[in-house]
Amino acid sequence: MSLVRSAGLQKFRQTVEALGGDADAFARQAGLPDGALDADDLLVEDAALAAVLEIAASTLRCPDLGLRVASVQELSMLGPLAVAIQHSPSVADALECTSRYMFVHARDLSVSLVPDPDGVPGVTALLYSFGPGVRPLPQATDMTMLFVHRAVGFLVGDGYGLRSVDLPHRPVAPPGRYEKAFGAAVRFGRPQALLRLPSSLLKRPLAGVDATLRGLALAFLSRQSPDPRTGPAARVRAVLAQSLGTGPVELGDVARALAVHPRTLQRQLDAEGQSFAKILDDVRRTRARAYLTSTDMPLTQISRLLGFAEQAVLSRCARRWWGMSPTALRRQARSPQ
Repeated sequence: MSLVRSAGLQKFRQTVEALGGDADAFARQAGLPDGALDADDLLVEDAALAAVLEIAASTLRCPDLGLRVASVQELSMLGPLAVAIQHSPSVADALECTSRYMFVHARDLSVSLVPDPDGVPGVTALLYSFGPGVRPLPQATDMTMLFVHRAVGFLVGDGYGLRSVDLPHRPVAPPGRYEKAFGAAVRFGRPQALLRLPSSLLKRPLAGVDATLRGLALAFLSRQSPDPRTGPAARVRAVLAQSLGTGPVELGDVARALAVHPRTLQRQLDAEGQSFAKILDDVRRTRARAYLTSTDMPLTQISRLLGFAEQAVLSRCARRWWGMSPTALRRQARSPQ
């Protein structure tokens, strides 16, 4: 399982509802968490994101749904990464920034510059990788690749010289629909998903760059990655802090996010005198106190955000953590001293 930010579904609801579909029903069928269609920062399973597009496209008989969604998405859906990209000195710097920090948006996805697969002089390729062993579904691939194309166009203008597009699947919509969307030839059934660009594009400077804004965005992005120089317990804690309440938080899920085998991670934690269960409990306790003492969220919602199956689990944990019920802690925090 890989996790992606729910921002990747920006404009899905509007597109589906314009076609007469029930976006929420499709989200439930795909197993997306509540709120995934209307929030940017939930972490959702990439398989669920791909599934909701396939379900909606099939039900609505709209084979170009992925292209439709991407055509109205905005670069801003990448959050701070968008700011860093927009204020990079050149296209090459913007793409390098995207490659380095793409994990903030989607942990197992990557963007990188590679030699042109056709070996044409003066042409380079922008490769979009979906993670090892992943077989990308057509709608999600179409949406992603058109968004990447439009993002480049946003930076330098629509006529940036796209040579052609390679997609790993067969066309699910008429080929002409793809060529109209990309404004270039599209080749299907190719080994990889990529855009073929003029190499000269990489040197093009970007206009309106604010170095201060870029520095602030990069500082934020650099704090989102668990630093490999820190101990395993700190890295586990950082991943749990981002994932809690948005999906499974088992040892195997965290190990995958950190690119290590679960048994290896467990041994590393043992060597530090730590355990996965204790770290998860600590993260939940800290998060629970914050929710209970600084928000008015119902206990059922807090329970879900902590990854508990039911409110009774929160009540038992609260008595173990603080010797009182969640309601009592909330009341105590608000009573005058």
